[in-house]
Amino acid sequence: MSKLDVILPAGGRVDDAFAAEAGTPFKAIMEVDGQTVLGRTIRALRGLSEVDRIVVIGPQEVQRHADAQLADLRIDEGKTGPENIFKGLDALSQHQARSQHRILIVTTDLPFLTTALLRSYIDHCPQDKDFTVPLISKREWAAKYPGAEATFIKLRDGEFTTGCAYLASSQGLRRARPHIEKVFENRKSKMGIARMLGPNFVLKWLTKKLTVADVERKVQALLDCSAVAVPDSPPELAFDIDYREDYRYARERAD
Repeated sequence: MSKLDVILPAGGRVDDAFAAEAGTPFKAIMEVDGQTVLGRTIRALRGLSEVDRIVVIGPQEVQRHADAQLADLRIDEGKTGPENIFKGLDALSQHQARSQHRILIVTTDLPFLTTALLRSYIDHCPQDKDFTVPLISKREWAAKYPGAEATFIKLRDGEFTTGCAYLASSQGLRRARPHIEKVFENRKSKMGIARMLGPNFVLKWLTKKLTVADVERKVQALLDCSAVAVPDSPPELAFDIDYREDYRYARERAD
């Protein structure tokens, strides 16, 4: 495995009621099992021998936290999720010796990350793809987190969700940037998404004939890069803290 640089988008926020319970509006610095999610994430990453530089992208409140100092770089967030990722990539690319490293993007709302889990995922990622996404089946999720909610997509192969750790090539990310931004802009428009996917894809979806391979091909076409889903990825990569119920479940599980 070649060296990895890591991008940690850390600007995720929650509503006022959730923030009052968690003690902060920022998901990255919520505490679970005595440590912040950000701190746990960086410590898990530091256990990987191939990890080189880590950049945190977030608001000043997150950047000033002691756990953010465990990263090599801390930069101000942008206005969108894609902008944050590419701000991180630009910051890393200023170091020319590292410009060809592969990039690991990990969200900072995963409370159960460990070095071993990341090791398992990365070891199963093909090295010749521009973009890899962890794939978790509903069966694996239910076995690991009984009673926890998650969004699953029903395909002909089974029911799946995706995790929040993505291994990518820097060249592939840059080539895909305009396409990623277009998908982000249309994410809340059913009509916009339908236009991007095309009628044949939507028809296969509606008739429950869509497969994982179909989705992979569509993603590659949309992003103009090679992409693959990594089956049997750790369910922990999909347990993110979006709602108070997720936060409570994580804290109870940690006790």
